[in-house]
Amino acid sequence: MKNNHLRIIAVQINPTIGDIDSNTQKIINYIISVQNKYAADIIVFPEMGLTGYYLEDLLLYQETYNKIKDAISRIQLVIKNTTVILGIPCKQKNIIYNSAIIIKNNIDSSIYHKQSFSNDMHEYNEKKYFSIGNKNCFFKIKNCKIALFINHDVLSDRLLKESKQNYIDLIICISACPFDNQIFKKEQLLCNRAKKYKMTLLNVNMVGGQDATVFYGGSLLINYLGKIVARAEFFKEDLIIFNHSIPNVLPLKINNEDTLCKKHPLKLIYNALVLGVRDYIEKNKFPGIILGISGGIDSALTLAIASDAIGAKKVNAVYLPSRYSSELSEKISEDISYRLKVSYKKISIDNIFESFLKDLVYEYTDLPSIVIQNLQARCRAVILFELSNITNNIVLSTSNKSEIAVGYTTLYGDMVGGFAVLKDIYKTLVYQLANYRNKISSVIPVEAITRDPSAELIYDQKDTDDLPPYTILDQILTRYIDFTQSREEIINSGFEELIVNKVIKLVKNSEYKRRQAPLGIRISPYVFGETRKYPVTFND
Repeated sequence: MKNNHLRIIAVQINPTIGDIDSNTQKIINYIISVQNKYAADIIVFPEMGLTGYYLEDLLLYQETYNKIKDAISRIQLVIKNTTVILGIPCKQKNIIYNSAIIIKNNIDSSIYHKQSFSNDMHEYNEKKYFSIGNKNCFFKIKNCKIALFINHDVLSDRLLKESKQNYIDLIICISACPFDNQIFKKEQLLCNRAKKYKMTLLNVNMVGGQDATVFYGGSLLINYLGKIVARAEFFKEDLIIFNHSIPNVLPLKINNEDTLCKKHPLKLIYNALVLGVRDYIEKNKFPGIILGISGGIDSALTLAIASDAIGAKKVNAVYLPSRYSSELSEKISEDISYRLKVSYKKISIDNIFESFLKDLVYEYTDLPSIVIQNLQARCRAVILFELSNITNNIVLSTSNKSEIAVGYTTLYGDMVGGFAVLKDIYKTLVYQLANYRNKISSVIPVEAITRDPSAELIYDQKDTDDLPPYTILDQILTRYIDFTQSREEIINSGFEELIVNKVIKLVKNSEYKRRQAPLGIRISPYVFGETRKYPVTFND
């Protein structure tokens, strides 16, 4: 009896931007493996799986397309009795497309160009680089009629209606969707589309960190009833393997990650931060990490993430006390370094600080407190970056989103670094993530979590001397930044007018600082410098 089912393998991979040679070898290895092990009819890779995403101005260089052509030739040589679908950029007559190549029988291939771009202002600006395709891609393997989509195509009612009119049984959609706190809402849209048009949907997503973006994987198989029947893992390379036999979909591999992560969103966010750090360090070939640790919650959480990302042996914690640093800060810094088994070094900044002060006092007899405070932060930055010069390790910034939003961080001081792990993490979320990490194993000392936040740049200093409590501040910031509410809307929601006015003024006046801040991991639709930008010079 003839075998009439279609075996499909979805392969979510973690490519490296521009490293087409290594990406090609990764793809070849997967093709050979799944051909031998599973006798696949179709092997599907993500959007831009060959080159990584986002390529930005790499798309403008002919060398990119020359490498792609050579890579496709290498891939074709290993394909045996299967069809491979792979996302690539395509240049035809000097027009650039976001495309998918379909390779059959070693040498036969065809190209599909993405037809629908996102209207979301916070998504990658595809329209800057890509032209829109105008032809559908319908094909048949065995008795299965398939439509090929790329990312936002699957949200187009026009394309779905045309697929339905052509009696399509299965939609294969290749994607490069970044992680943010809205991913399950976006996935519900996919489920609704599959149910509405009564078609099985396979969504193959990219995984991996690329600059500020973390692609989360979590590829989906959704049946024609709109139910998720299989999911690949989050934040890892993984496969979905299934047989498609109309109208049945029979997954051979099912993960339960879907339900677990919906119940535990902190797990998702923490793992996104870990992957973002790991890929930034490894893909940029840094040998390790240097981190200025203060005894506060931000540096403690950053140290834990760094250790989980690349291993304790590659992480170097440096405690840089001044005359204003407390014994508790040193105790916490030593304790967490010991618990995480990272390298720990103590270097006092007092001699450098005193030298700067003498020269400044010689010129200016009465130094404002803010000068004394900022000077300490900049002394620390100098030492950290000289250590970075010596070791080639990257300095991680520990500033959080709340501090960056209101400018409660020193330009060329504690806000500097090669990579900002907590750039999109509000202070209240910092505490939640610290408690989540301690449930895995108790690595962050409880004193770091329970103590009053303080920069310790003058005696008896507390963050609340200058800012409202973070529980209030973060609510105002979330409304103003993430939900773009007006001053009046926030006040009418029950927040004190004087506090709201102060916070909004601080946010607006700190844009010039944020423009000079390091790159940092995105976990929301509104990350400073990436998807949330505001004029530096303006009249209100």
